[in-house]
Amino acid sequence: MRVIFNGELKSINNVPANSSGWLEGEGIFETIKSVGNKPFSLSRHIARAQHSALAVGISMPSSDQISQGVTDLFASVPQGLGMLRISFDNHGNWLAVHMPHKEQEKSADVRMHPEAVSGEVHKRFPYANRLEILEQARLAGFDDAIVINPDGNICEGSVTNLIVHIDGRWVTPPTTDVVLPGIIRQILIENELVAIESIPVDRLVEISSAFFISSLRLSHAISSIDSRPLHLSHAFGEEIKALAHKYSVG
Repeated sequence: MRVIFNGELKSINNVPANSSGWLEGEGIFETIKSVGNKPFSLSRHIARAQHSALAVGISMPSSDQISQGVTDLFASVPQGLGMLRISFDNHGNWLAVHMPHKEQEKSADVRMHPEAVSGEVHKRFPYANRLEILEQARLAGFDDAIVINPDGNICEGSVTNLIVHIDGRWVTPPTTDVVLPGIIRQILIENELVAIESIPVDRLVEISSAFFISSLRLSHAISSIDSRPLHLSHAFGEEIKALAHKYSVG
């Protein structure tokens, strides 16, 4: 597999990364959907990474260098439908990989993760703790999980943001509940499609519909929580996807 490492096109076998495209060590990363070799909201993802890098003390290349690296990568590793991951480690290295992506075709039956989880406002790797939550849910017979923070507020999915329909409104938890400031989440907020509000876990039974949202899934309908069926809001899901496509390039 060809990758961009520190701005140069190389074989992944010749860089400090595993076969799944993760850099060794620790750092921050962005995961981005691509369609026809066009990345969704690349400039927003770069800006978020720059903000996180400044906060946690990681050195990053310029936005122009990253954009040029993505252009070179897409020319060498084209995908009709792809996942672009750009990661920056705490030694000043950066890596971009472009892999095939398969859309989620069914709605998600999810469970509440049984333990409180301390969230993260920066998208960090290694990502094992979040992937473990997802794997534990699947081993229990579910598609995914929703996590609760130590204050007892519903926060997000294992690897996604969350929006829920409650009291006749679409709501997403605030970043003060230690929720990742996702790109799709921010676009929905900017377009006044969702409100920001903490969701105590004791209001779980009031949720009538819900979606996982992320830059890779865009919108992924939740069909049940702990085996309680939810209404599938197909029209709103399509509205989210259409809005994401509006901001797709740049």
